[in-house]
Amino acid sequence: MSLTDSPAARLQALFERHRLTPTQRRIAHSMVRRAADVPFLSSVELAELAGVSQPSVTRFAVALGFDGYPALRKHLRDVAPAAEQAPDPGSYNEYQQAVEAEIENLKHLAEALADPRPVQRAGRILAASRPLLVLGLRAAASQAYGFAYFAAKVHPDVRLLNEGGTMLHDRIDAAARAGASALLCFALPRHPREVVETLEHAKEAGLTVVTVADSAFAPVAKVSDLLLPAAVGTGLAFDTACAPMLLGRVLLEAMCDDLPDAQARLEEFDARAATRGLFVE
Repeated sequence: MSLTDSPAARLQALFERHRLTPTQRRIAHSMVRRAADVPFLSSVELAELAGVSQPSVTRFAVALGFDGYPALRKHLRDVAPAAEQAPDPGSYNEYQQAVEAEIENLKHLAEALADPRPVQRAGRILAASRPLLVLGLRAAASQAYGFAYFAAKVHPDVRLLNEGGTMLHDRIDAAARAGASALLCFALPRHPREVVETLEHAKEAGLTVVTVADSAFAPVAKVSDLLLPAAVGTGLAFDTACAPMLLGRVLLEAMCDDLPDAQARLEEFDARAATRGLFVE
């Protein structure tokens, strides 16, 4: 089975052909996250997984063009390779299950990166922006900070927006006047309304919005020019975000590929750090 013919990729292709309601997007997102198990779930189990009613699952299947959920499940079973027909539930404890879920998220990310063109396009957009804005609020603040920290080593002007408030729009306007052409946003659940409003303002200011989000169906999708999905883990009390973090590093790599002096900047930083004794050897 190729990466582009994975269960998650097939589901994504099925959903992208239809206009879905917010509730239906929630069901779709849950199915993508559990792509290997979905053909074996009842409508009640899928409803519980997505946190919706059982009739919502039925309406979702009809919206996709099937007579009902049994027909949708039969279709998914028919197109599943034989090796996928018997998922192993395992006997992990809750902590191991959280790790296994993140491993699955990383596998889905690897499948998505089989087509590198969206990330390469994003890298070009980010590399060309002077200055480059990086936005992340609340749960996504650490993702934005990490990206901005490393990006500043190779990009001449990175401006971090990781605190909300009335100054956000002012800082975006100032960056646009200074020549900024792009904003990179990290958006994770629960999605703050302020992030959506900030991205709307960024687009009004003429910026291209590149977003790393937990799902292609996230609320920020409608205000993003290029959205790159990377699922979060939801098995613990607080979400885990290994895949979004890794996607951020992949974006850094793609951006470096479009910054001809990136390697020289890194070597210059290393030389200064050695002179200052910045790191313990």
